[in-house]
Parts: sequence; structure tokens; C-alpha cells
Amino acid sequence: MARLVLWDVDGTLIHTDGIGAAAFDRALEQVLGVAPASRIRMSGKTDPQIALEYLRLMAIDDPEGRLPDVVAALEAHIAAVAALLAEKGSPHPGVPELLARLAAEDGVHQTLLTGNTMANAMVKVAAFGLQDWVDVEIGAYGSDHADRTRLVPIAWERARRLRGIDAGPAETWVVGDTANDLACARAAGARCLLVATGGTSYEGLAALEPDEVVPDLAATDEVLKILLQP
Repeated sequence: MARLVLWDVDGTLIHTDGIGAAAFDRALEQVLGVAPASRIRMSGKTDPQIALEYLRLMAIDDPEGRLPDVVAALEAHIAAVAALLAEKGSPHPGVPELLARLAAEDGVHQTLLTGNTMANAMVKVAAFGLQDWVDVEIGAYGSDHADRTRLVPIAWERARRLRGIDAGPAETWVVGDTANDLACARAAGARCLLVATGGTSYEGLAALEPDEVVPDLAATDEVLKILLQP
């Protein structure tokens, strides 16, 4: 039986040292001529969702019409800071080891399920050499839909069409660090592992009652046992 593991990126696999948030500031200033006066909470949201929230917060006319320009500018800025991201950011503890061990398991397929657009996700995972362990073509991204709860079925469809992988809810794990990751999994009936390496504490995540919760991904054997359980 195939097993599909859908990884969130920011807060779960990597820490960006605020570089992603700063890229939003620069993208908005480039398109609108002014940077936002304050930052919104971004954790667990898609890039288009964040951009729209900023446009509405800044009282910009026709926010939906301005959205494509902001997202394009954001992707350009993320690409431009790839080297800085590699220097200042980092993968979270245990991530490279865990991805490598999962990749060696028969029947396990790993990809990304993230609010990042596909372009931004590629820059971020490549900054830390993680792209070799995840099949990015079958992932689901903020560029596919602004509503994160719609992304799991997109990954399922791509996995079937591109790789012949037939993984249903019981064979699918969404791994993330926010309540939005859990909502995404629950919307599709998939299982969810939450990791307390983002902005929410272990206790806060446990209170959400996901299928599993861990403080981080450093305990490789423990996490493997969770993700490979029947």
C-alpha cells in the first residue's frame, strides 16, 4: 500500500529567519509604491491569501486585480534572496535525516503541501538541499488554490496522474505546524502530524487534537514510527 507524506515548508521543514516576511514587504512596496505599516500573521496561510489580506489592510482598490502583480513580485524577491536564505535560515533539527530515511522506505512518497507558491517553495527547499527527497511535481501549493483546505485533493490527483500512486485518506499524512495544517488534513479526511517548531507551542498544538503531535522532528525513529503506522 502506498503511503503519501505531504510536508508543509515554513515552520515545519525550515526556518527562514524572517526573510519570507521581508519579501512580502518589498513586493508590496514595489507594486504599490508603499510598504505595509504593519505585518499580518502569516503562519499556515497561502501566499495569495496573505497578499490579499495585505491589500485589504492597506485599503487598496481592486485587491483581486492587483493580486497577480504582488504574487509575481513576491516570487521574484524570494528568488533573489535564495543565497541569503541559505546563509541565515536553516532546516529544522532532524529534517534532512528524516526525509532521507523516508525516501528509502518502499512505498513511501514524499512531496510538499504548502501555502507557498510552487516557485517560492522550490527556492526554499533547494536552499537547504531538501529537494532531492521530495517529489515536488505531485505536491500542492498556494499557487494552486488560495484556500489551503482545497490542497490535499490536488496532491492526490497529481500523484495518481503523474506517478500512478493511489493513496487515500488513511494512507496520507499532512505534516505541519499550525491549526491551518490540521484543518487542511481534516477537510480531506487525511491524518495529521503537528510539529511544534513553528509559532505554536506543543501544548497549543496538542489541544487541537491532531492524530499525532511531536515537539520537533529530531527523534527520527519516533517520527518514522508515526508516519509508517498502519
